[in-house]
Amino acid sequence: MATFAKPENALKRAEELINVGQKQDALQALHGIITSKRYRAWQKTLERIMFKYVELCVDMRRGRFAKDGLIQYRIICQQVNISSLEEVIKHFLHLATEKAEHARSQAQVLEDALDFDDLEADKRPEDLMLSYVSGEKGKDRSDRERVTPWFKLLWETYRTVLEILRNNSKLEALYAMTAHRAFQFCKQYKRTTEFRRLCEIIRNHLANHNKYRDQRDRPDLSAPESLQLYLDTRFEQLKVATELQLWQEAFRSVEDIYGLMCIVKKTPKASFLVIYYAKLTRIFWISSSHIYHAFSWLKLFALQKSFNKNLTQKDLQLIASSVVLAALSVPPYDRSHGASHMELENQKERNLRVANLIGFIVDPRSETREVLSRSSLLSQLVSKSVMSCVTQEVRDLYHILEHEFSPLDLALKVQPLLTKISKLGGKLSSASSVPEIQLSEYIPSLEKLATLRMLQQVSRVYDVMKIETLRGMIPFFDFPIVEKISVDAVKHKFISMKVDHRNGAVIFCSQGLESEGIRDHLSVFAESLTKARSMVFPPMIKALKHGENLMSLKETVDKEHKRLLARKSIIEKRKEEQERQLLEMEREEESRRLKQQKITEEAERKRLAAEFAQRRNQRILKEIEERELEEAQQLLKEAGKRGKKKGKKPIMEGEKITKQILMEMALNEQLKERQEMEKKLQKLAKTLDHLERAKREEASPLVEAAFQQRLVEERAQHEHFQQLEIEQSRQRHAGDLEKKKRLSRMMKEKEIFQQRVFSKREAEYNKMKKEQEERINQIIQSRQQERETRRKMICYLKLEEERQKKLRAEEEARQREEAERRKREEAERRAKLDEIAEKQRQRERELEEKERQRREQVLRGTPTLSPIRPKSPSKPGLVTAPTAAAPSSPGKYVPRHLRERVTGGPQSPPSPSQEHDRWSRQDDRSSTDRWRSATFGGGGGASRSTSTWSSSRR
Repeated sequence: MATFAKPENALKRAEELINVGQKQDALQALHGIITSKRYRAWQKTLERIMFKYVELCVDMRRGRFAKDGLIQYRIICQQVNISSLEEVIKHFLHLATEKAEHARSQAQVLEDALDFDDLEADKRPEDLMLSYVSGEKGKDRSDRERVTPWFKLLWETYRTVLEILRNNSKLEALYAMTAHRAFQFCKQYKRTTEFRRLCEIIRNHLANHNKYRDQRDRPDLSAPESLQLYLDTRFEQLKVATELQLWQEAFRSVEDIYGLMCIVKKTPKASFLVIYYAKLTRIFWISSSHIYHAFSWLKLFALQKSFNKNLTQKDLQLIASSVVLAALSVPPYDRSHGASHMELENQKERNLRVANLIGFIVDPRSETREVLSRSSLLSQLVSKSVMSCVTQEVRDLYHILEHEFSPLDLALKVQPLLTKISKLGGKLSSASSVPEIQLSEYIPSLEKLATLRMLQQVSRVYDVMKIETLRGMIPFFDFPIVEKISVDAVKHKFISMKVDHRNGAVIFCSQGLESEGIRDHLSVFAESLTKARSMVFPPMIKALKHGENLMSLKETVDKEHKRLLARKSIIEKRKEEQERQLLEMEREEESRRLKQQKITEEAERKRLAAEFAQRRNQRILKEIEERELEEAQQLLKEAGKRGKKKGKKPIMEGEKITKQILMEMALNEQLKERQEMEKKLQKLAKTLDHLERAKREEASPLVEAAFQQRLVEERAQHEHFQQLEIEQSRQRHAGDLEKKKRLSRMMKEKEIFQQRVFSKREAEYNKMKKEQEERINQIIQSRQQERETRRKMICYLKLEEERQKKLRAEEEARQREEAERRKREEAERRAKLDEIAEKQRQRERELEEKERQRREQVLRGTPTLSPIRPKSPSKPGLVTAPTAAAPSSPGKYVPRHLRERVTGGPQSPPSPSQEHDRWSRQDDRSSTDRWRSATFGGGGGASRSTSTWSSSRR
């Protein structure tokens, strides 16, 4: 495969190969570029290569190549430019569709040309032989050969595109569009096999999408846009399936839609639900599931009545009539009567599955067949007001078949109503999603129901009836059909009758001994006889003694009854205990047996394993011995053959010889053979050397002669070519001279034209030069002005900046001077306050010292002098030192024992002035404390503390 430095080179090479008709080589070249790991970065050239690549694949019908190339291109542009992949795929689909349509237009007999079962199946040998020996026309065969390959390519194109886009969230719309086009392809050409395969492909894509949730770029079904695309695809699938009458595939499509709704846990729009239930009614009617068909019609009626506001009264009446007739078409008996348990479970599971599809919430633990039953359906018709919307004929028919009892003329009443109902129906208006309703399709089921109702009512009135009479009462069917219907009804326990063809009569009999009417027949008969006897023979009044005996007898009977009951309970308990013991013994026995069986099985398993291992080892040893024996025999035969060839003495068979001895002998023999072979090769090499030397000596003069002859020939050839070149040069020179002579006549005109052109160009040049100089001067002037303006602006900004700096410096200097001044003032103030505080503390110390001395004198018993109150200070804030006072000063506090010593008797109580003096001293002490705290706490409060203390002292 050729390699290219650039993708453009590969594209050019492919175009060249296509021009010469080598499309296969061009396709291989482009395929190599796309799959190469060198060009993993997306570029526009790769998109052009992909366009050319898909064109070649379509022209050559190479679907596999196209799929491989698209997968590789998806890897390249997935994270960079996903729109490029979308354009390539659309181009691919367009080409495939165009080719298929072109082939179809060329084929004149399209039905014959497309009459094949499977687009993916190859031709079988039987078909080829049959086509050659059959009388098929050549034109039909050519049409088939022309159209079929292109339609196979188109189908493969749809499959390839769906496979590539299945896990790409960015191209969901393209995936949905491709699926819709594939559905239309199957619908247009009635391709049922391909449609089934397409549905399975889409179904598998969704299943893998739900299974592998950790994939990158997977679509998100919770997004409304993605969900809408998936629902549109499924509903289109459902429509095409019903149009192709693939009812099983249509039912699977319904299940797909329901599964999708369960995954996202959302309900689609009402318009989609109407289509869903309309298709569901058709599917169930085709499958003869009348109960499910009726419930689907009921759901469709509820949706149309609730959400379709544009629905006309006539359309609503037709839909309601369809609901009632579908409900009446359900057989009036349960077909599961007498079925096995497995069949009942299957029916229950089927009912649950279909009920979920229809949209009814059904508890799986309940009896589902009772929920989806004819009785519940008819009750819902009344509760949901369906009967109020139906036509009068349908309402009368419902009343006759369900509520009226007229066994003799029931069929005569029903027949005209059925005739009128069969004429109802037709296409609905555009407001309804249901295109057409035909009530005539329910007529056979209604006739069968009328027959069953009449037989049921006749069986309640008559025991025996002639066949001719019954045939005249039923105008719908012949008597064999009536007999068949009655057999089915008898089978499902709906009626009980016998047909006696010998006597020409129909016998209506009871339904068995266990029927509701005679189940308690004997007990009821006994009770009736007892009542009659009591009425005929009333009881007589007995004597009192007889009454006492009866009372005692009653007590005895009660006691005996209680004793028997107690005995019965004891017997039952003993039986239960015995059964329990037997059960325990059986369990123990079973456990011992199982344990013993397990031990035996384990021993047997070990024995078998040991025997198997022993047999395997023996077999391996035996195989090794046999292999060695065979090798020894083979070596013995080879040694015997070599001995015979070389004349050596062969080994006798009777001699005892082993494999080791034979191997040594063989090795020795091989060594000798190798040595002999080397000697032969040396001899042969020497012989070949002499032969080659002799050959070269003989060939040397011949080679020299051939060389000289070649020189002579080449010299003659060179002279001939040289002479020929000289002659050609002379001819060319002569021709050039002739041409110069011919053109020299126009020299003057040439010079005039040249001068005119030069002058014109010179004038243009001067003009352009002048304009350029003017433009340059304007540019220079404008730039000079700009530079001058810029310089002025820079100078202005610089001066302004210097001015601002100067202002800021002056402001900062002023602020610094102000701060320094404040600091000096604060320092001076603090110094003055500290000085005042120091003086105050000194006076305090002096006062405290004097007070302490006075207290010591009082404690020693010496007379003391009362302190003199200070005078008013000469300066504010200063206090003079106190002087001594007399002992009789009223402000002095003296303890009681000292006062008694000094005065010699008890003291009088202190005067109010003394009390005031005592408390004033305490206030002085507290004031002193406040002053200290203020002084040590800060300098600002020192003057205030001093003044407070002085005022309290005063």
